[in-house]
Amino acid sequence: MAEPKPSLPPTLPQTLGVVLAGGLARRMGGGDKAMQRIAGRSLLERVVERLSPQCDGLILSANGDPSRFAVFGLRVIADGLADFPGPLAGILAALEWTAANRPDISWVVSAAADCPFLPRDLVPRLHRARAVENAELAVAASGGQTHPVIGLWNVGLRQALRQALVVEDIRKISRWTARYRLATATWPTEPVDPFFNANTPEDIVRAENLAMLDNS
Repeated sequence: MAEPKPSLPPTLPQTLGVVLAGGLARRMGGGDKAMQRIAGRSLLERVVERLSPQCDGLILSANGDPSRFAVFGLRVIADGLADFPGPLAGILAALEWTAANRPDISWVVSAAADCPFLPRDLVPRLHRARAVENAELAVAASGGQTHPVIGLWNVGLRQALRQALVVEDIRKISRWTARYRLATATWPTEPVDPFFNANTPEDIVRAENLAMLDNS
C-alpha cells in the first residue's frame, strides 16, 4: 500500500521575506540594478509590492550604504562574508538575522530584486510544494527552468549553510540544495514569465514592453 501524502498545513507557517539586492550589476554597468525603472517604478518597488503581502515581515539584503534604500522603510542587512560570494551569502545573512531577531519564524523566502513580475502566490505555492513532497526546501520554476534564487529556506539550516560557504567554499545554490530534499513549484510563462529578471539595459527595455502584458 502506498504511503499517504502529507496533508497540507491548515495555515501557512510564518515566513519572513528577503529581497536579494546585493549583486554587483556588472552587466548593467554597475550601480544598483534594483533601482532601474520600468513603467514608472523601480524594479525593487515592484518586487516589494508583490512580496510584502505574502510575508510576515520583509528585509532587504544589500551591501554598501543602506541609506540609499531608506525610502522603502525596510531593514537592510549586509552580507556577513567578504568578497561578494553571491546570493547564498545573502540567504545566509537573512537566516541568521531571522534566528536572532524573529525566533518565532522558521522559514525565509528569498526573491531577487530584479524580478519585477514576481507571482503574488509565491509563498503559499512554495510551502504547498514543500509539504506535498515532504521536502526540506523549495524553489520556483518556469519554462522548464528552475530559479534557485527564488526559494524557501529553513532557518534551522543556517549553520550548515555557513559551513558550506565558509569552509567548503560552495557558492552555487543548486550545489548546496542538492544535499536536501528539494521541492519545485512551477508557474506558467504566459502572458509573462513571473521570474523574468532584468540583467542588462536591453532587459529593461524588454521589461517595459512586458509590463503592458502583465495583468497579475
